[in-house]
Amino acid sequence: MEVIAVKQLDKDGLQGNREFLVEVLMLSLLHHPNLVTLLGYCTECDQKILVYEYMPLGSLQDHLLDLTPKSQPLSWHTRMKIAVDAARGLEYLHEVANPPVIYRDLKASNILLDGTFNAKLSDFGLAKLGPVGDKSHVTTRVMGTYGYCAPEYAMSGKLTKMSDIYCFGVVLLELITGRRAIDTTKPTREQILVHWAAPLFKDKKKFIKMADPLLDNRFPLKGLYQALAISSMCLQEEASSRPLISDVVTALTFLADPNYDPPDDIEPLPISAPFLDQEISRREHECGEEKSQHKTEEDN
Repeated sequence: MEVIAVKQLDKDGLQGNREFLVEVLMLSLLHHPNLVTLLGYCTECDQKILVYEYMPLGSLQDHLLDLTPKSQPLSWHTRMKIAVDAARGLEYLHEVANPPVIYRDLKASNILLDGTFNAKLSDFGLAKLGPVGDKSHVTTRVMGTYGYCAPEYAMSGKLTKMSDIYCFGVVLLELITGRRAIDTTKPTREQILVHWAAPLFKDKKKFIKMADPLLDNRFPLKGLYQALAISSMCLQEEASSRPLISDVVTALTFLADPNYDPPDDIEPLPISAPFLDQEISRREHECGEEKSQHKTEEDN
């Protein structure tokens, strides 16, 4: 008997219908050890059902961000292993698939784990075929998950493979810090992970503060620096300054090897965040308006 995972889409949702068709198309054509396998689908009786291989450990989000008090936090080596698996999945989409595919929705909940923490990308409903020929980008309606979206894509709708690189930088930063891309339970200036990290990237003395406290200092210090360096390169606000995914894979493959000793001279790059500063200002303004409105209602 084979254990499977079944996903049923909302039969009344227009977006759900498009995502269903894209998912079937993409996963029927794309095959890689770090992409979840589509076993079949059904469209009978107005149902939209997808059947996947079963991933027994659920998503990265379950083990990194939604921990219960009894949960065992992921070790540093396991985190780096998951990072390199996710990067290899992206590498296949960007550099092997023809035409290339822009994943567009890389996040912790879309990275699934098998019984030994091998990671696979899932949920291809938002994926887009990348530009071909002399085109530099694909223009599309802005979709994806807030907190992971590359600034140039969020502002212009111009989608490139570099948009995925930015998303990957956010996920890698989540793996390093144990913090969510967006966490509204934290103070305003800490709610957006990249914004919280930006000033810390500028001060070597503060790099250690970016490590997940649940790691309890059980990680190689130079490995932390190199992982932060990779994340900071992916998070550069200028898309052309971000690395190709093949270079990210190469760097992370070394880092995932427990016997690897990184060089001493690797340091994260500073990252600027004017786009995020604008978003913070907007949030603070909205928060101020809500408080003012609430006070007016009380006065009345």
